[in-house]
Amino acid sequence: MSTQQHNNADTKELDNFNRLSHKWWDEDGEFGALHKINPLRLQYMQQHQCLTGRSILDIGCGGGILSESMAQLQANVTGIDLAEQVLQVAKLHALDAQIKVDYQLIAAEEYATLNPETHDIVTCMEMLEHVPNPQAIISAAAHAVKPGGLVFFSTLNRNLKSQLLAVYAAENLLNLVPKGTHDPDKFIKPSEMAAMARQAGLELIDSVGVEFNPLLQRYALNKDLSINYIMAFRKPEA
Repeated sequence: MSTQQHNNADTKELDNFNRLSHKWWDEDGEFGALHKINPLRLQYMQQHQCLTGRSILDIGCGGGILSESMAQLQANVTGIDLAEQVLQVAKLHALDAQIKVDYQLIAAEEYATLNPETHDIVTCMEMLEHVPNPQAIISAAAHAVKPGGLVFFSTLNRNLKSQLLAVYAAENLLNLVPKGTHDPDKFIKPSEMAAMARQAGLELIDSVGVEFNPLLQRYALNKDLSINYIMAFRKPEA
């Protein structure tokens, strides 16, 4: 399915990521921040459930940083995305690293329709702020996870602080992410995330903030959700 055929994809966003696809695995490049926060994501998820042996769907997998790391923990990972060139980078990197991930060029909504209640865990990290209709993605994640399964979302809070630090400082001063990566109007407040997940039938079980220390160039988890945050949800048992 072409990205143009799906109305919950921003072509400009996809083009931007495709343009930078060759830099996805450069840990000192434009996507270095994703490499640095990835261990924190894994740590947080494993606090809630061991990933080994689990069937996991990674929505908006990009170049495969999270997908590969979960596969290295012996999880059975499916990574889906609509940025074709980025997905090709993910496939080639996994092949080179001899890591098995099932990468598919498919929209989350379509995948969930074809694979309902298939996965133990669904992740969607740093993607919801890049789509026109985040509710549709959240609902797709809820549809794809098994009853009793977990869903993890991460995104950016919408406020002046996050706009200054996550957009202006990160893109223009510190060069942590490529310029033009974020539109602060698409950021999502935690209360909005919780409400959309609740509408999709998910129950909030925990949340955590991601803190960045620009002097030490280090990231850490804390309880401050004012900038970048992760939320964990559970789908009730049938």
